[in-house]
Amino acid sequence: MNGEAFTQFMTTYGWPFFWIALHSLALMVGLLIFIAFILYADRKIWAAVQLRRGPNVVGPFGLLQSFADMLKFVFKEPIIPSKSDKFVFLLAPIVTTVLALAAWAVIPINEGWVVADLNVGILYVLAMSSLGVYGIIMGGWASNSKYPFLGALRSAAQMVSYEVSIGFVIITVLLMAGSLNLTDIVMAQKGEYGMFNWYWLSLFPMFVVFFISALAETNRPPFDLPEAESELVAGFMVEYSSTPYMLFMLGEYVAIVLMCAMTTILFLGGWLPPFDIAPFNWVPGVIWFIIKTCGVFFMFAMVKAFVPRYRYDQLMRLGWKVFLPLSLFMVVLVASVLHFTKVGGV
Repeated sequence: MNGEAFTQFMTTYGWPFFWIALHSLALMVGLLIFIAFILYADRKIWAAVQLRRGPNVVGPFGLLQSFADMLKFVFKEPIIPSKSDKFVFLLAPIVTTVLALAAWAVIPINEGWVVADLNVGILYVLAMSSLGVYGIIMGGWASNSKYPFLGALRSAAQMVSYEVSIGFVIITVLLMAGSLNLTDIVMAQKGEYGMFNWYWLSLFPMFVVFFISALAETNRPPFDLPEAESELVAGFMVEYSSTPYMLFMLGEYVAIVLMCAMTTILFLGGWLPPFDIAPFNWVPGVIWFIIKTCGVFFMFAMVKAFVPRYRYDQLMRLGWKVFLPLSLFMVVLVASVLHFTKVGGV
């Protein structure tokens, strides 16, 4: 390859790939650091509810506790059951973590701040989050034990049940916004005075359904049935230890923060300021995005404190007999209103 051909190749393929890889690396590093402090916040909030101190030894105010836990997991010896399928056993947590991280490629944290601004970004997020169940099933099956296998089956049934409701909720937002692009969805929420335009109140019931379904989708309390310490002794990851266990937990928290970010994008205006007036519009959009995402996560953490854990039949009943009919009814209602009034994104 001569110099001119090499230059043309790098211009066409090399440099765009380099910048995408650089943006992906920056997003992943920032996200992992954010996850470390979100995990710390989750433990501190739960401790405050119970009138405990929580992590307060490693670093100032215990801020480095998550990093210390990571080192502890990395340096521990992984224990692999002798009768397990070792390849699938070790592959499962990697699949879970990689799929959870991959979904962030289309999440815009500010206007223009996105690795891949896909026109069908919302479908990509749904696909990645749906595939996450395979890592859990692989881990439960490869352990060759009935307890993790039952936990994996529970998790699969739970995630599939609530993904249906999440899908219908997203359809109502797409009807309002008129686009599958996440950036366009955020900009469609921009009103005359900030992020509150004409349809934010009409979608409030869908916000509630999406929030509760996101709790079930990510196995957060009160829907932490797959872990089920009382009867399944930690569920699908009971046989895992050391780094593989840490990867499962990392994938779970990445998925939790992803759902918080999706809630922010679909219902809370993304990076848009609450009011398009000073001093609100002086704050950079990425700061508003982080503040809103942290606010949603705070609600995730507080639900753990004051809502008792559901039985499995109650969990299934809520998903199939309450949320599914409600979300389907809202899709028909929103589509009908938009059709006959000729407003919105359709």
